[in-house]
Amino acid sequence: MAEVTVFDRVQVRRQRDRAAATIARHGFLIDEAAERLADRLLDVKRRFPVALDLGCHTGQLARALAGRGGIERLIQCDLSPAMARAAAGVALAADEEFLPFAAESFDLVTSNLSLHWVNDLPGALAQINRSLKPDGLLLASMLGGETLAELRRSLIEAETEVEGGAGQRVSPFAEVRDAGSLLQRAGFALPVVDIDAIAVAYADPLRLLADLRGMGEANAAIGRRRGFTRRETLLRAMQIYRERFADAAGRCVATFQVLTLTAWRPHESQQRPLARGSGKSSLAEALRDRPQHK
Repeated sequence: MAEVTVFDRVQVRRQRDRAAATIARHGFLIDEAAERLADRLLDVKRRFPVALDLGCHTGQLARALAGRGGIERLIQCDLSPAMARAAAGVALAADEEFLPFAAESFDLVTSNLSLHWVNDLPGALAQINRSLKPDGLLLASMLGGETLAELRRSLIEAETEVEGGAGQRVSPFAEVRDAGSLLQRAGFALPVVDIDAIAVAYADPLRLLADLRGMGEANAAIGRRRGFTRRETLLRAMQIYRERFADAAGRCVATFQVLTLTAWRPHESQQRPLARGSGKSSLAEALRDRPQHK
């Protein structure tokens, strides 16, 4: 059971079901993140014969991974049955919070822009760790807490001004400072978390809202305001967006913060940090030997 319920997982599945038919037109962010994640695999001089793509959408990462990493068999799964049906190859509907795979099944687990919708992220990561073979690799991307800061600020200001108060209109996402500790808590070794900012320019910020719906990334937080945004509020929010966040060409910038998580299932062959107190030189000696600059 999830420790904290932040997201409405039924709503997440519904949104992804609807987006399965439109994601090819609106899913530029998922395509871009898939290419970046697949490029990371080129830096790992290993083969991963059996792999899992967790939260596969309609197969964007599978296409980007083709011919990379020595993958011989790729299992894809998604919370949305409609997404899974649209993915080529072996694909099934499965929930990231309740993985249906046996222990030590995979050499590699990937996930492209899906884990940020999980309520019990520590639990999901622990299940991923369990499903990996020893010395298996987790390579995942997820949206970070600074995602769509421009949209969030515009909506808050507009709702406060027009309606006298602001509700939650953009989903809360994980903060980068927490990601590394979550990987360690889940039992992973050698965790690394990188940050990328993907900035997208729109002639009209309403197109951003259409893209979010079209790729299944609209707000699905439990605490979201229900019903449609009032027309007056929406128009004011878009006006604020243009005033505050337009570039020199008058195009409105939307920033997506992407966290890339790399970690390994522990194995005796992996490097380990030196035990505390095992160093052969003291800090005082090291500082004394450094050249002095004036």
